Amino acid sequence: MSSSTTINVPYCAVFLAAVSILLLRLLLPRLRPRKHGGAMNPPPGPWQLPVIGSLHHLVGALPHRAMRDLALRHGPLMLLRMGELPVVVASSAAAAREVLKTHDAAFATRPRTDTFHTMTRDGLGILFAPHGDHWRRVRKLCVTELLSPRRVRSFRGSREAEADSLVASVASVASASQGKAVNVSYLVSTYVTDAVVRAVVGGRIGDREALLASLDEGAKVAAGFSLPDLFPSSRLARALSGTARRVEDVVGELSRIMDAVIEDKRARRSGAGDEEEDILDVLLRFQHADDAPLDIGTIRAVIRDLFGAGSETSATTLQWAMSELMRNPAALRRAQAEVRGVLVGLGQSRVREEALPELSYLQLVIKETLRLHAPVPLLIPRECREPCRVMGYDVPQGAMVLVNAWAIGRDAASWGADAEEFRPERFEDATPAVDFRGSDYEFLPFGAGRRMCPGMTFGVIVTELALASLLFHFDWEHPGGAGGLDMEEALGITARRKNDLLLHATVHAPY
Repeated sequence: MSSSTTINVPYCAVFLAAVSILLLRLLLPRLRPRKHGGAMNPPPGPWQLPVIGSLHHLVGALPHRAMRDLALRHGPLMLLRMGELPVVVASSAAAAREVLKTHDAAFATRPRTDTFHTMTRDGLGILFAPHGDHWRRVRKLCVTELLSPRRVRSFRGSREAEADSLVASVASVASASQGKAVNVSYLVSTYVTDAVVRAVVGGRIGDREALLASLDEGAKVAAGFSLPDLFPSSRLARALSGTARRVEDVVGELSRIMDAVIEDKRARRSGAGDEEEDILDVLLRFQHADDAPLDIGTIRAVIRDLFGAGSETSATTLQWAMSELMRNPAALRRAQAEVRGVLVGLGQSRVREEALPELSYLQLVIKETLRLHAPVPLLIPRECREPCRVMGYDVPQGAMVLVNAWAIGRDAASWGADAEEFRPERFEDATPAVDFRGSDYEFLPFGAGRRMCPGMTFGVIVTELALASLLFHFDWEHPGGAGGLDMEEALGITARRKNDLLLHATVHAPY
């Protein structure tokens, strides 16, 4: 589970380019870039246009891909200007190390763009909270209570039950479809959402489809910069933007769902205290803490963060893992042979979590998927809190800082000439071992430093359990063969598949 955001610039850049001529005369006095810290030696970057700055360089490509191509020409630390907003992009392991480790404290806060401000108006959770007492308190709560190793282990039964439901759903659709393909994307998204919801509230919720729709819409609006984000000093930019209304509608709908969940939880609580607490139980307990109790806005925001980050990133990783295995039959055969051999040896007829540590190749498959398809390719934006010198360049105070984890994961300098190929064995051969837990800056799917994803352990287990179950119970084929599978990415808060993954499933181990 992780989180971060991409930038919906291909669409907003086209719009801005069209309206910039009309706005230029009216807004030019306001749209001159503001000075941020008086940087004497800023990072290099591409040439800029009046008003829109560097946005035209990002038109026609996904942001993480366009920024990687720009970095190949301008360097691993690069300065872009998006309207009034200075954006520094780190695109190498060395640059990421300086941002996330050497100067972690200087980049520990979140930018307060208009979109982020609107999203958090109802309350601050952990993802978008600025650095400060509130963030420290909620982060401590997540690490020690909500997502502690003991708490994550306590959700094992519900995770396994949801994995069983996933297998049953695939088997049911496959048998009823009469040769038609199974929509793997929809089924794994439903599985992940249900697993996260059960961990948070102890059961399923009645408005699951509404929740899925709201989370999907939230991923879209959170992914983009609105006109007020790019031109915060312009009242006209705010008047022309419709993004704020979309964000308010999404937040309002999610708050409605959260309130219903909270009220249902309060009605069902027995007060006996002998049942294992879920995450909402813990939050409600801390609502009445003697020292600094949690307000209802914070509780809503934490739940919203967990629902959004937990479901979107794990579902995206599962879809890409299945996609890459379908394109690489040798890796698929090895992963299936391992899962089936281990479970037969354990005498298990379905995947249980005690088997997961024995599935070493499956873990390599997930690592390689995360390397090639970082769920949040630009991580969640950071903001420079004070003038800072990185790689010999001055990063201005107030600049947004992006770490291009997608580009870093495909950097030939770190991964060799075959960096663009799916080869799980590279992690088997790596000396020293490379992992995603924040110490190896060439591999950052969950970030690093103090703003690293606190739900990583939960997200990885959810992903491993589902992938092992799908490989154990079914044989898979793509209708068009391995060479006919499209691998296009969609634009959103995560780099999800653009099109649903449709595969033929044949039952191998009956459930």
